[in-house]
Amino acid sequence: MTEIRVPTLGESVTEATVATWFKKPGDAVAVDEMLCELETDKVTVEVPSPIAGTLSEIVAEEGATVGVDALLAQVSEGDSAPAPKAEKPAAKAEVAPAAAVSETTPEATPVSGETVDIMVPTLGESVTEATVSTWFKKPGENVQADEMLCELETDKVSVEVPAPASGVLQEVLAGEGDTVEAGGKLATMTSGGGAVAPAPAEAASAPAPVASGKDIENAPSANKLMAENNLSADQVTGTGKGGRIMKEDVQKVVAAGVAPPSTTSVPAPAAQAPRAPVAADDASREERVKMTRLRQTIARRLKDSQNTAAMLTTYNEVDMGAVMDLRSEYKDLFLKKHGVKLGFMSFFTKACVHALKEVPEVNAEIDGTDVVYKNYVHMGIAAGTPTGLVVPVIRDADAMSFADIEKAIAEKGAKARDGKLSMAEMQGGSFTISNGGVYGSLMSSPILNPPQSGILGMHKIQDRPMAINGEVVIRPMMYLALSYDHRIVDGKGAVTFLVRVKEALEDPRRLLMDL
Repeated sequence: MTEIRVPTLGESVTEATVATWFKKPGDAVAVDEMLCELETDKVTVEVPSPIAGTLSEIVAEEGATVGVDALLAQVSEGDSAPAPKAEKPAAKAEVAPAAAVSETTPEATPVSGETVDIMVPTLGESVTEATVSTWFKKPGENVQADEMLCELETDKVSVEVPAPASGVLQEVLAGEGDTVEAGGKLATMTSGGGAVAPAPAEAASAPAPVASGKDIENAPSANKLMAENNLSADQVTGTGKGGRIMKEDVQKVVAAGVAPPSTTSVPAPAAQAPRAPVAADDASREERVKMTRLRQTIARRLKDSQNTAAMLTTYNEVDMGAVMDLRSEYKDLFLKKHGVKLGFMSFFTKACVHALKEVPEVNAEIDGTDVVYKNYVHMGIAAGTPTGLVVPVIRDADAMSFADIEKAIAEKGAKARDGKLSMAEMQGGSFTISNGGVYGSLMSSPILNPPQSGILGMHKIQDRPMAINGEVVIRPMMYLALSYDHRIVDGKGAVTFLVRVKEALEDPRRLLMDL
């Protein structure tokens, strides 16, 4: 039997939602055939089968939230499920006598195996302590190697602690709600087939009743889940230490479909105000669909950007005639030599790189009371996909040629459309370009992609009458918009940046001579 587990989801991503199962229990599967699809805050992850055989059991159903390395399903090799392994009955035979001994001898000791310490893993840079959120196993229970024993909560992420070996959990040293330091001891277990006496009766007692009126800090993951589902703490019954609300407590309320009545009237925040009444005739023609995790993340990040940055937008227009003529003249030769089409994005990327050298604050970010200037350009290229907006990053764009930029854009664009972008490919951008013109937008104000301080908005190329040398001439014009963080970028710098982009596009020879 082969276990199917949640793969690594990317930096700072600790959980995902099971979106779709492509197979049902009993279905035959081939090697690398897709079993299910997971949704995270940013990307969709497909989970393939590592072997050919039969899907014997689905552990995490559609809609379930799962952590990294959590068990999703089990696949048995061959056309049908294999017979149970011989060692399992043997393990039961060993455990049974131990259980019998415990009835008469309270201080039973392990039959075999050695004691293994369960330690707090490395929690991440600058994180020195965590809170024990949930124990999935109790003393005396059998555990398998890599099976999750408990979950720790830090200020930033949830960390699952797996068993280092197969055996029996012997003693829990840090209970739920306790604060532990990195490298501290959480529990001990006995490796191998040995068993220990069950924990004292008080250790297995029911969770402490909810303490009302006490200032108890809930688990960070529980607070996050309550915020996502518009729940207040009064609507959730905590089962943690002292009535602390845990993540699974919120999940139970969400799964029930209807939140329990709140004892205290809590007004909904303005951003989450309830809908106005809808006529019955209209309600029957509406469709309610839950937002994907990606869409929820987009909404949250964009609103956070508006609330945090002192965002301002400045506009200009550019005559695209010179770029269009140059592209038309060399596009066939460019394609023949480099194997990729010559588009407009490489010109805009080069023009932005050129302008960022002169106005470095547009390529910087704020960190507390410091300004971090970046001596590189990791260019984010915003791309619309069927599931939402993503921003793949082209690293070190300032050191790339036109051909390298076009190849990178084509590669990242294809991955974005197919949902194959990794977390690493969407992180670390220092400036972003957004092209609303491909959808016909004539003018708009792009929203900053935090923590960046600038984003350039491209728009539709449209023939317009322009006054040139005292004559009215029809020219292919595009409006440009630069949204910037006024906390770090002054108006002079923003206008200078946009003028340099305009000059480079109207006379591309400037890019060659760095003028």
